Amino acid sequence: MPTLLRVGPYRFFCYAGDHNKPPHVHVERDDNEAKFWLDPVRLQNNQGFPSKELNRLHKLVEENKTVLLEAWYDFFDD
Repeated sequence: MPTLLRVGPYRFFCYAGDHNKPPHVHVERDDNEAKFWLDPVRLQNNQGFPSKELNRLHKLVEENKTVLLEAWYDFFDD
């Protein structure tokens, strides 16, 4: 599970088996995890984050979309 980005308490990552899916990122903090598609950015799944925090995560994914997409393609193109 390569870490693509860290922001505060959040780890943005993907699973090695995700290579056949459209670009997306998983975000975790403690026991909570959410999945966001990257193009366009939209929430796919949430396990435990309250809605206010999901809004913050959506904004962080939007702000870091370019970095996350580059990291995604760097990892899966190797």
